[in-house]
Amino acid sequence: MTTRPVPQRARQLRTCASAVALAIVAGCSSPPPPQAPRPAPPPVVEAPPPPPPVAVYVPPPPVAPPAEVYEKVSAATTALAYRRDAAGHLYAKNGDRVYRGKMPPLLYAIGVLEVDVDRGGRIISTNWLRAPSHAPEVVREIENTVRAASPFPAPLRLGRVTYTETWLWHKSGKFQLDTLTEGQL
Repeated sequence: MTTRPVPQRARQLRTCASAVALAIVAGCSSPPPPQAPRPAPPPVVEAPPPPPPVAVYVPPPPVAPPAEVYEKVSAATTALAYRRDAAGHLYAKNGDRVYRGKMPPLLYAIGVLEVDVDRGGRIISTNWLRAPSHAPEVVREIENTVRAASPFPAPLRLGRVTYTETWLWHKSGKFQLDTLTEGQL
């Protein structure tokens, strides 16, 4: 079988008919559903501005209670410097018991006492480094003298302090402290 050639005009007609058929079929379809209206965006309501911050003064925590609370305050920054303040305090509290002038060459007793003082100048403890064991009454008297002189100058810069003092005791019951001694003959 042989195929016959289709004339050009017939081909054009078929193409045109196909296009018309497609247009008709396309026209029969239903239109797209209408879009639901979008809700309007809610109106923008601005919040009232926050109130300005209120400046409230909060004092820093105290490093130490005010100096007015203490009878005396020491500005010492070392235990050695505090020792001078403590010796001056002991002399002030026991002026009538301090030996005036140079001590004689032979002393009745010599003792070395370590004293712990808290931030407020109160005696925490005492410790004998060299107690005059031959004179126990002097040991008791020195301890009583130190405790009776409490409170000592408050060592605010040091907080708690431990200082050592050498007591030079005369047979009359008077004393000098090595820190403030006037020397020996």
